[in-house]
Amino acid sequence: MQTGSLFDEPQSFDRERLRARLAALAAAGVFLGTSSWKYEGWLGQIYTRDRYLTRGRFSQKRFNDECLREYAETFPVVCGDFSFYQFPSPDYWRKLFSSAPSALRFAFKVPEDVTVKQFPKHPRYGGRAGDDNASFLNAELFQSAFLDLLAPYRPRVAALILEFGTFPRQCFADTAAFLQNLDPFLCALPRDFRYAVEIRNPEFLSPEYFACLRSHGVAHVLNAWTRMPEIGIQMHLREAHTADFTIARALLRRGRPYEDAVAKFTPYAHVQDPNPETRDALRLLIARARDRHEPSYIFVNNRLEGNAPETIEAITS
Repeated sequence: MQTGSLFDEPQSFDRERLRARLAALAAAGVFLGTSSWKYEGWLGQIYTRDRYLTRGRFSQKRFNDECLREYAETFPVVCGDFSFYQFPSPDYWRKLFSSAPSALRFAFKVPEDVTVKQFPKHPRYGGRAGDDNASFLNAELFQSAFLDLLAPYRPRVAALILEFGTFPRQCFADTAAFLQNLDPFLCALPRDFRYAVEIRNPEFLSPEYFACLRSHGVAHVLNAWTRMPEIGIQMHLREAHTADFTIARALLRRGRPYEDAVAKFTPYAHVQDPNPETRDALRLLIARARDRHEPSYIFVNNRLEGNAPETIEAITS
């Protein structure tokens, strides 16, 4: 059997203990999971190397195709970041949902073709780089290309997350201008799904923003991100709880760019930079969620500390 030093299996991670803790929290309506799941760095923690061997060698394809089922043996929910970059096809959705047990719940990011106001000047956008997005907050496109295809799997979808990157001033001069676009979009959405809005402009955290979300029963995503206030600060904003469910995403340490986190933490095999402030906020969020008896979905990203499973193990100890 071939093994790599980058992915040597740790001895201290107790997967069964974590599974039991997460199952108990899920029974109380508090669901903890990770952002995405295809990480070889989790071998020996969440994943068992022997399950992905082909002719005695680790198979990347087999791992990618099958690891979600093993993920679901520990975690009750997962956030699918992949959908931000595409409108998945019916066949893609079918394969995804058939690759995991029916008990696993999913949150999905809404495709950027709906949430990006102006395409970044980045090579992956090709000829669209720098252009205004004609499909920004197009409810009809969102319905036909995304919601309609997800409809058969609706009971397994915990929430859909509208992630808005940081808007420059030339896109929206102020919060009111953003809400003039957001409000009619939210009004047009069918109520078959839960929706949540994640913003990256801290100045948008205003009573008007929260009132808009509350009027539609849409959650504000409590998010740890480079330029956003800490989750603990967002939690204590008086009007921040805008729906009958909670979504939190612990993504990055405040002040750290995404690219720096990727370079520092890859291959995400262990926690490298513990973040006590965010851990304490997530523990408090879990306690409050249990008290409220409302569904709460908390997602941890590898880029927060270096290894999402170990972070979750720490906050549920």
